[in-house]
Amino acid sequence: MRSNYINGSWTPSADPGGIDVVNPANQAVIDRVPAGHPADVDDAVRAAREAFAGWSATPVAERAQRLDAARQLLAERADQVAAVITADMGSPLVFARKVQVGTPLAVLASYVELLASYDFGGERIGNALVVREPAGVVGAITPWNYPLHQVVAKVAAALSAGCTVVLKPSEVAPLAAYELADIFHESGLPAGVFNLVSGTGKVAGEAIAAHQDIDVVSFTGSVQAGRRVAEVAAGSIKRVTLELGGKSANVILPDADLATAVKVGLAKAFVNSGQTCNALTRMLVPADNYEEAVGLAARNVERYVVGDPLAEGTRLGPLASAAQRDRVLRYIERGVAEGARIAAGGTDPVPGLERGSYVRPTVFADVTPEMAIAREEIFGPVLAILRYETEDEAISIANGTPYGLAGALVGRSGTRGPGGQPAAGRSGGDQWRRLQRRRAVWRVRPVRLRPGAWRPWPGRVL
Repeated sequence: MRSNYINGSWTPSADPGGIDVVNPANQAVIDRVPAGHPADVDDAVRAAREAFAGWSATPVAERAQRLDAARQLLAERADQVAAVITADMGSPLVFARKVQVGTPLAVLASYVELLASYDFGGERIGNALVVREPAGVVGAITPWNYPLHQVVAKVAAALSAGCTVVLKPSEVAPLAAYELADIFHESGLPAGVFNLVSGTGKVAGEAIAAHQDIDVVSFTGSVQAGRRVAEVAAGSIKRVTLELGGKSANVILPDADLATAVKVGLAKAFVNSGQTCNALTRMLVPADNYEEAVGLAARNVERYVVGDPLAEGTRLGPLASAAQRDRVLRYIERGVAEGARIAAGGTDPVPGLERGSYVRPTVFADVTPEMAIAREEIFGPVLAILRYETEDEAISIANGTPYGLAGALVGRSGTRGPGGQPAAGRSGGDQWRRLQRRRAVWRVRPVRLRPGAWRPWPGRVL
């Protein structure tokens, strides 16, 4: 069984119990990690607290060198780490190499570059002096869908600022975090600056959130778990950063190139088998183009080959766990029960892949805004297509869920009026501002298009 990484060495857990790491492609147990114990968190926090004074005083250029050394080691081992992620959570190997590892490499490089010019000095504002200084010990709790990127995004920022870290990766897909711990160790990062404690959210995660000597908690995951993190952290009045769920809308305007918009929209819904918080899982289509859009989506689904993540040509691997597969299948069943029509996919097993956590990419038609599949985050390869009569109705539907996070607006013209006709004084940007008023967590950007062109939402899909 694996150990925790605390104060620069691999340390057995205080709890002898463990958690099996399961390959979702075939349900084989490939490793075992500690179940976690509050005493493990205490040890890790103590190490991070003791290391903080030295690391926060380390010259910025040296911190950048340490991060760059880690980046170089990760680049050298990119294929190996991608294979670990594929076995750990099912991403097709090509996607794992390009995105699951490629994006963390870019993040590390960006912080190395940023540290070369970032001003940590004080700033006078009126009669006050604002000083930028590290917050202290950061507790990072990360999810399983991008098991290396989500870790690096939190840890690189914290280390760059001079903070020390206690990380709890998801127990569903923890192995990439272990690879990173090895890399940090070999790169010469001082003992105690980065610590890894495995375990469940209820044990290790809550111990991190509640700990008096942790100054900041950064959590990415479900709304339910995020709510619990905030509640537990409130007892010590620490800073809390939460990145939670999404149910992002893709509004196709009447003048859009429908075939291209549907094709690319489907890709944005199914990225990482739909296990992406800002996936565009609701496609809103004008009523006059609705059935054509449904037909296009159903035909394009055939391009999404479900298969062994190691096989050439596989576009969708298994979902990250059997539990996640079962959750997604229940949503598909619920969609049918509520009156939606399956245009492609469904709950039938994928032939030849019955042992793994596979789900057929599914497109729902005749979806109405009150249905669960239109309101709740499914986190699988499921697209709901809704119709609208006017753009005002489309904006209302897009804003009609408790989620936000991202969105797309697709059309040929940047200036629009009622019914999709060009009109002075009303722009695509105006429509996006109307989306933003719904909830502060919407992070949306206008998509301005030249005639005849289509461009996807410009943010990185992660």
